[in-house]
Amino acid sequence: MSQVHYLTTPLTDEDIMNLKAGDIVYLSGTLFTARDAAHKRLVDLIENKEELPFPLQGAVIYFVGPTPPKPGDPIGSAGPTTSYRMDSYSPTLIKYGLKGMIGKGKRNQEVKDACKEYKAVYFGATGGAGALLGKLIKDAKVIAYEELGPEAIRMLKVENFPVTVINDAYGNDLYEEGRKQYEVKD
Repeated sequence: MSQVHYLTTPLTDEDIMNLKAGDIVYLSGTLFTARDAAHKRLVDLIENKEELPFPLQGAVIYFVGPTPPKPGDPIGSAGPTTSYRMDSYSPTLIKYGLKGMIGKGKRNQEVKDACKEYKAVYFGATGGAGALLGKLIKDAKVIAYEELGPEAIRMLKVENFPVTVINDAYGNDLYEEGRKQYEVKD
């Protein structure tokens, strides 16, 4: 049975261990945006023992490349991007303190294993709802890699940003569980 949680970032191990695949979470606080080009740079910094543009400990990264804002808005449409492009980078970031990732689509086994080993979760956001999700972002500013345009790293302030736990820290996968419910049994 799914539960509803209201959490504020940065997330703690306790927050993560209270979440199960299928739970609905409303996130408030700070999210960081990053897509594949930014992820590669973050992992390169870690491997070179250089300082990151934001603290990973307890952080949540939203896989998004937002559109430009309308006058008076902090951000434009901000829908999730397909997550598998970050699969080769996510385990390293999780190992160094990342607690949550937001995107759409499935993750590979290495990401799921890292979530289990280091207490992290993968959240799904509703694809196709970018304009609505953008309205829940109260502030947005580029903090690194401005030359990447929409894929620059941004710091977002959000209130009650709705996500669903897809992969929890117990190894559960909502997509796999959902399929099993509807498989034809011989």
